[in-house]
Amino acid sequence: MMEPVVRIDGSAADPCAGRVRIDWPKALWNGAMFAGTICAVALSTWQSVLVFVTLTYASLLIGHSVGMHRMMIHRSFNCPGWFARTLIYIGTLVGVSGPSGIIAIHDTRDWAQRQPACHDFFAHRRTLLKDLIWNLSCRFEFERAPLVTIEPEISQDPFYRFLDATWHWHQLPLAALLYWAGDWPFVLWGICARVFVSAAGHWTVTYFCHNPGPGRWRVKGAGIQASNLPGLGLLTYGECWHNNHHAFPESAQIGIEKGQTDPGWWIIRLLENAGLASEIGRPRDREARGDLLDLTRDQRSNS
Repeated sequence: MMEPVVRIDGSAADPCAGRVRIDWPKALWNGAMFAGTICAVALSTWQSVLVFVTLTYASLLIGHSVGMHRMMIHRSFNCPGWFARTLIYIGTLVGVSGPSGIIAIHDTRDWAQRQPACHDFFAHRRTLLKDLIWNLSCRFEFERAPLVTIEPEISQDPFYRFLDATWHWHQLPLAALLYWAGDWPFVLWGICARVFVSAAGHWTVTYFCHNPGPGRWRVKGAGIQASNLPGLGLLTYGECWHNNHHAFPESAQIGIEKGQTDPGWWIIRLLENAGLASEIGRPRDREARGDLLDLTRDQRSNS
């Protein structure tokens, strides 16, 4: 397993103090994708919907869950440089942000949730609709922000810097290919609907994974605990086992219990067998779990 990276210095920061502000570039981008989704519905063909389903699932599974989340952010496995760039490029095509932007969004939220208390923007305590509006069109303006330092292999890599600067525009070559293959229905479903549903779906799963529900593990000192969402492993690429993930962010496998479907883990195992994944992380040993409470063990001891 690769060594974890500490990117956040929150020693002078306050996760509660600040306000939610409109982020106009984000709001206009997601608003345009939503408008395109409405147009896509009006121009639906079964072929265009099939393109949408295929591209959405593949890009989120391979690019976002495996490439950006498990490999790039949590460094839970390693890949050859050229293949890592391929995975992160596919993740960029999801249409949420470039590599550094995704890291900053994820790590700031994760840091805030692991504090004793944090603002509702990070805690997902408001209604689902309010939470979606915030995350699709707003940013949190801290009074005292944490310092985010992204490792040089990402922040100074010319290819990743290029993706950070141009991530919106990488939809255009794909749009041209889709237009050639199926005219405007393919473009609207394969670009606009895919990007909007990917972003909205990501935050919907995140919302329910951070509201009370079943889960074995509790992170000591964290004001926000995560939940597992049984039955949604296939639909969410394994990301629904979020209680496990909060407990063991170093693990490339998120569905760690019997019966927890984890397609992202299946992909990583395939990559390992093909010689394209190594140093694969698993949940740390029991003696290194001093930061966790095992609620099932407590229940057994009290019965």
